[in-house]
Amino acid sequence: MKKVFLCKEAKDEPRTALIPADIKKLAAEGYEFAVESGAGLKAGYPDEEYAAAGAKIVQTPAEGYQFADIVVRVNKPDTISGIRENTLHVSSFDVFGEKAAIKEYAHAGIQLVSLEMMPRSTLAQKMDIQSSQASLAGYYAVILAASKLPKIMPMMMTPSGTISPARVFVIGVGVAGLQAIATAKRLGARVEAFDTRPAVEEQVKSLGAKFVKIDLGETGQTEQGYARELTPEQIEMQRKAQAKVCAQSDIVITTAKVFGRKAPLLLTSETVKQMKPGSIIIDMAVKTGGNVEGSNPEKDVLTENGTLIVGGDSLERFVPRDASDMFSGNISAFLSHFWNAENKAFNIDMTDEIIKGCLITSGGKIIHEKFLDA
Repeated sequence: MKKVFLCKEAKDEPRTALIPADIKKLAAEGYEFAVESGAGLKAGYPDEEYAAAGAKIVQTPAEGYQFADIVVRVNKPDTISGIRENTLHVSSFDVFGEKAAIKEYAHAGIQLVSLEMMPRSTLAQKMDIQSSQASLAGYYAVILAASKLPKIMPMMMTPSGTISPARVFVIGVGVAGLQAIATAKRLGARVEAFDTRPAVEEQVKSLGAKFVKIDLGETGQTEQGYARELTPEQIEMQRKAQAKVCAQSDIVITTAKVFGRKAPLLLTSETVKQMKPGSIIIDMAVKTGGNVEGSNPEKDVLTENGTLIVGGDSLERFVPRDASDMFSGNISAFLSHFWNAENKAFNIDMTDEIIKGCLITSGGKIIHEKFLDA
């Protein structure tokens, strides 16, 4: 395997999976590339730059599929028609929510790699799209909230009086949460944050924010670094304590997700009712069920008390240039890791911990142990 096809994404996806600079680097290793015309245009990369990097420009997916041993894209396609048997398909893929699609890939003989299933290890860190994209989403969540807030973020002393800084509360201190904290602090806000993992308190403080302590009993994180799912009693305790902070906040950003499961409901309608008119909530978990009661992935929701709930789904799409650069770096690292310089080919090593973690189908069947029941 060494022929790679970069697909053009759907109309609502401005990112691209590979940028010209990385294609040039990978081509020097021995890879060959075909790029669907327009694949990088929305991210600021025209066909001419891909051609200059050594890629062949094709006009249709069918041409690319016939060329390719490996297909790379940001999101899964609407159809796999035309993808050849034994092709390695690499993209983000909601494996927990798309079990019927997994079965379809297996029956078609396609080797499916889900980038979300990349192990959370030091070796795989540079291939982790969740971290790279979440950092940008966390940044943009603050920018989005600030653009909708009816006041400024920093404290300002003027001849007509002093403006107090906006108060921002970040719930969930993963990659997205940390970047949201850092961005809000840069804009001059007063920032507070909470996470069920006490170990992140030092990280919060290092960014100049206050860590909100809520005694939930035993919590912690999984081996993959995700927050453990709370009991119903712990969730209720968390809701009540958070409600007090939310009532004082101008902006609340929720990032709490449990990998492979529905997002926990953290802010009930009662909590939202206690918030100030003009306050903003960004629910970054809206796509997986939402942390906020009443949030909608399709539109902003203005509540009766004047609080605006914004569904923050895939906010990295609003900065597609940098998001594409980072996504491409993840894909490039993945392709380089499995490049066999001696044989001049991509070599799938079934004993490799990365492949064992992210390869879902191969040889006409589902091979990942978590999805055998699909």
